[in-house]
Amino acid sequence: MSVTIYHNPGCGTSRNTLAMIRQSGVEPIVIEYLKTPPSRSRIVELVAAAGMSLRDALRKKDTPYEALGLADPAKTDDELLDAIEAHPILLNRPFVETSIGTRLCRPSEVVLDILENPDIGPFAKEDGEVIIDAEGKRVV
Repeated sequence: MSVTIYHNPGCGTSRNTLAMIRQSGVEPIVIEYLKTPPSRSRIVELVAAAGMSLRDALRKKDTPYEALGLADPAKTDDELLDAIEAHPILLNRPFVETSIGTRLCRPSEVVLDILENPDIGPFAKEDGEVIIDAEGKRVV
């Protein structure tokens, strides 16, 4: 199974998602999207494949979202894409693509829904929150 993650190593949610992918037995293609931002067309493809609107894929926290006035509902998708191009941190993360589907994995355990092998065994997030218990059952 081919898995691609648009990853930010500085983000705990992204690190947890990557750890779950690896625990499933897959070494994904890791794209550090802040170093290698996806093209406008690729962003549109990812967002559409995830069943989201572009606006829903924007990250508000710790970004120039407010300063750029992106909450304004009159902003067009082209204007939002311009902002993401100028500030890739505005694209929420991590997006994960597999043969089963594409998701914005927030929370990180959303990735289990699109992994070929979601039975990854016990798993706890970096902060200690148990996602899969010792019996292999999802807690959340």
